[in-house]
Amino acid sequence: MIDLATERMLAEIDEHGVGRLVFNNPAKHNALSLDMWQGVADALECFEANDDVRVVVMSGAGGKSFVSGADISEFDSKRSNAEQRREYGRISARGGRALATFSKPLIGEIVGYCIGGGLATALNADVRFATPDSTFGIPAAKLGLGYGYEGLAKLARTVGPARARDIMFSARFLDADEALRIGLVNFVESRETIADAVTEYARRVAVNAPMTVRAAKAAVEAWEAGERPDDLAKVGRLVNACFDSEDYREGRRAFAEKRTPVFRGE
Repeated sequence: MIDLATERMLAEIDEHGVGRLVFNNPAKHNALSLDMWQGVADALECFEANDDVRVVVMSGAGGKSFVSGADISEFDSKRSNAEQRREYGRISARGGRALATFSKPLIGEIVGYCIGGGLATALNADVRFATPDSTFGIPAAKLGLGYGYEGLAKLARTVGPARARDIMFSARFLDADEALRIGLVNFVESRETIADAVTEYARRVAVNAPMTVRAAKAAVEAWEAGERPDDLAKVGRLVNACFDSEDYREGRRAFAEKRTPVFRGE
């Protein structure tokens, strides 16, 4: 278990190189408090720096929701003036950046509903699993809220602009079948099987060549960001590093010897 400054975020690493990040505020349906944003950033920085971590799974505790957005109940004490608002924004932005820029595969295990800020959080995952009773939506239009560009752009890139408009304009909720059909989630598993299915998938990713996986994630993100020259140059460096790696030599040896390769990320 990784020691974090809050008990409302849990983080650990198993023996297979799978990191676990749990939003642990079930009494408030895993609403994100300021200390949880701090925990997200601290945990992901730890996972990023640890070469033993190949993939990370994020999930919500309690079985009712993944994340239900911001913990509005603390706004009076944590965002009651301009100085507090700036500090709140600094800490929450650090957590958001950690999710958005994490270089390793990130898997979302979504049990129950995933609404508003919870969906924005889940969209940071590279692959998303859900349960048949999972519900998705962004009810901003029912609350008079403005929805930020980055979250909406990510939604549009995931499901397409027409569907993103529908989700935002109608503020309706989508069930798991529709979410699967439009690409909002990748897999739907029963509540009884989702944990095992996610673990099996994460371990499948973890045994693959981490440098290849990282280069692939960076390439997809470069495309999403509009193929900026700096991003494409970074992808080129990552691809070249794969060809110069010991893992590439190990992959060729294992293929010739008809055995499973053992990749070390070097």
